Amino acid sequence: MRNILVVGGAGYIGSYMCKYLSKHGYQPIVLDSLVYGHREAVKWGPFFEGTMSNADLLNRIFSTYQVSAVMHFAAFCYVGESVTEPAKYYRNNVSSPLTLLETMREQKVNNFIFSSSCATYGEPLEIPISEAHPQHPINPYGRTKLMVEQMLADFGNAYGLKSVSLRYFNAAGADPEGELGEDHQPETHIIPLVLQTALGQRESVSIFGDDYPTKDGTCIRDYIHIADLAQAHLLALEKLLDGMSGGQYNLGNGDGHSVKEVIETAGKITGMTIPSKITERRAGDPAVLIGSSQKAMRELGWKPEFASLETIIETAWNWHKNHPGGYVS
Repeated sequence: MRNILVVGGAGYIGSYMCKYLSKHGYQPIVLDSLVYGHREAVKWGPFFEGTMSNADLLNRIFSTYQVSAVMHFAAFCYVGESVTEPAKYYRNNVSSPLTLLETMREQKVNNFIFSSSCATYGEPLEIPISEAHPQHPINPYGRTKLMVEQMLADFGNAYGLKSVSLRYFNAAGADPEGELGEDHQPETHIIPLVLQTALGQRESVSIFGDDYPTKDGTCIRDYIHIADLAQAHLLALEKLLDGMSGGQYNLGNGDGHSVKEVIETAGKITGMTIPSKITERRAGDPAVLIGSSQKAMRELGWKPEFASLETIIETAWNWHKNHPGGYVS
């Protein structure tokens, strides 16, 4: 059984990745600060509480376990906060991964999978966005993701590190078995906000602008299920372990849904009326963000299994209605 260090393995995507790895014959080793992660979500493999900036802790983990690869899910990811608190983001999202990479080099751990983001592209010049699209991020969050991608390329050239950067579009949904789900404080993602409104935990859902050049005036986004994200990570891992040098891949469904479509679909699935209110646009919100994932399908053999918006919302609803207070329920 190969050991995989999952940094951020108590978080939304990282915890499901640990479950997925365990199901496929790997042992996840979780490193998480629990600043945003949940101890209750760590159920597979050993757990270490701490950060990737702690070289002593990293050395202890690598000395205790023969680690085959590292998966990194531990970035801070609130775009608005990255604008008002850039120091926090550069410290956690750039400085800390550098410590991790340096320690990996010392310990001769040579395989790295990075949870990157479509935020590295900035304002889209074309839709769908392919990996060839210029990377010009428009906020500190996106810049930190791009900086790590550039660090990985430099470490590859200089030290032979093999890495894959997976650029997500909008991660969504919950564990199809209902065990794990999305529990953020504060919550900013549209699907959990809509479902919390359906549960009566919020008075309404805010729609940030209804005058965009889209079919119903609201922003369109590409939603990708966390189970499909996990599948892509496992495929990338196995490619690296089989000798692939690395690469960069978009992960999305190649299809978009508007904010109003998400609210309407959630209403049908929950059987609830979901109140919404129109507010002002948010700065920097593109009208449409849809990704092309043809490269991941072609080179990794990735085949999303939970692509429909209905399935994504249904799995999320199943978790939220059974965990109305999140993991403390």
